[in-house]
Amino acid sequence: MNDASTEARWYVVHTYSGYENKVKTSLEKAIENRNMTAYFFDIQIPMETIVEVDGDKQKEIEDKVFPSYVMIKMIMTDESWHVVRNIRGVTGFVGPGSKPIPLSDAEVASMGIDPEHAAKVETSAVKLAFEVGDTVRIESGLLEGSTAVVDEISPDMTKVRVTASMFGRNTSIELDVKDVKKA
Repeated sequence: MNDASTEARWYVVHTYSGYENKVKTSLEKAIENRNMTAYFFDIQIPMETIVEVDGDKQKEIEDKVFPSYVMIKMIMTDESWHVVRNIRGVTGFVGPGSKPIPLSDAEVASMGIDPEHAAKVETSAVKLAFEVGDTVRIESGLLEGSTAVVDEISPDMTKVRVTASMFGRNTSIELDVKDVKKA
């Protein structure tokens, strides 16, 4: 670890599940207390906005892109490694053995971080309140009030194919996502 580099690079730190924010806060305090701000440049927990859709209700939630991981832009030295490694909740750096491996700029960008400006890259996703195989209630149309089983969800998450009982027979129907609600 004695090959100290003077260039700040991004590293990934593994944490206990649910400790990401605690690790970030504790590390920021430790850096300040030890006067090591010259070695640490940014600490990020990549987040994405997920729109949860349940019938006609939509709710935005923030979710971690990589649970149990924190990204740190730092100059790697024995002392900076030691500061990070001894934060409560940190299990270690990502890399073979105990040798941390820096990420390339392309890897950093693909994880939702702008490598040049150390700013979060906004990502968003749509998450439905139901999955394939779940039972849903049809909220509008000819079969309003009926229950059905989800067979397929379109890639753009706007349509859903369900199987419902119509006149004693199972019938496959395509509906808008807003027309069904998890039963």
